[in-house]
Amino acid sequence: MPAPWITYRPELKVLDCTIRDGGLINSHQFDDGFVRAVYQACVDAGIDYMEMGYKASKRLAAKDQFGCWKFCDEDDLRRVVGDNPTPLKLSAMADAGKTDWRTDILPKKQSVLDVIRVAFYVHQVSEAVDMIKDAVDKGYEATANLMAVSRATELEIAQCLELLAETPASTIVVVDSFGSLYAEQIEILVKKYLEYARPSGKQVGIHAHNNQQLAFANTIEAIIHGANRADATMFGLGRGAGNCPMELLIGFLRNPKFRIRPIYQVLQDYLLPLSRQVEWGPYVQYMITGQLNQHPRSAMAARASDRRDSYVEFYDKLITEE
Repeated sequence: MPAPWITYRPELKVLDCTIRDGGLINSHQFDDGFVRAVYQACVDAGIDYMEMGYKASKRLAAKDQFGCWKFCDEDDLRRVVGDNPTPLKLSAMADAGKTDWRTDILPKKQSVLDVIRVAFYVHQVSEAVDMIKDAVDKGYEATANLMAVSRATELEIAQCLELLAETPASTIVVVDSFGSLYAEQIEILVKKYLEYARPSGKQVGIHAHNNQQLAFANTIEAIIHGANRADATMFGLGRGAGNCPMELLIGFLRNPKFRIRPIYQVLQDYLLPLSRQVEWGPYVQYMITGQLNQHPRSAMAARASDRRDSYVEFYDKLITEE
């Protein structure tokens, strides 16, 4: 039997969420040229899916405060990708409680999108089930992204998985929202998700954050234990500490359909200049919130303040609040 690290699983697919997750650091204000460059890099690199942004409610998020990728209106999508005459499938994320999904998610025949990724917390699973059914009824592929799984109990996770297994979702994603999980925990979660996913023909995915510089390692760990859907972003662009870097993931995978050079091109031409304007990456505050299994919002606020280098002050404040 060939060694697994020099072969590949043809069923393993990669999703680029550079624009969607990266939009959380600049209020989704990417210009069309930037988005088009990432899109073309995904096409040229042989990536399977690209997440364009969110389907956020315009009642809850003012359009004058965010870029268009917060909402992914059809005109904005088509202005960049046209009718998307490529094998690349396009997705948008719909957050439970923050999306007018009944009206704002159009029937698939009216949209250039292919996939709706439903994101939700444990207490929102009932709405998530309805959102998944609605998306599939409209003609989309749908996925279930249970967020902040590191803060959920085993019983809560099991109950959510039991409900999700009965939905028409194609994939259930292990989401390390706070970048707090270690390899052993990833193994346990992937195996648990597979218990519920496999009998109904679903795949398991992984979406890792880099607070403890483990996003790539944890993505590899998930793949080893059977996850066939992997999220990544160019240059690790993403909220706070960022995500699993696409250039590392594609370099690790052996499938000859993937090509890494287009990724390096977009890193050089677009992501590197962006990194000189806005900040992301595993800075100390993000490491601390990851170790404490906390949402990175406090770290984001600290990095944006004039106390950005006061690591001990930040640590003491979080420990006091624990």
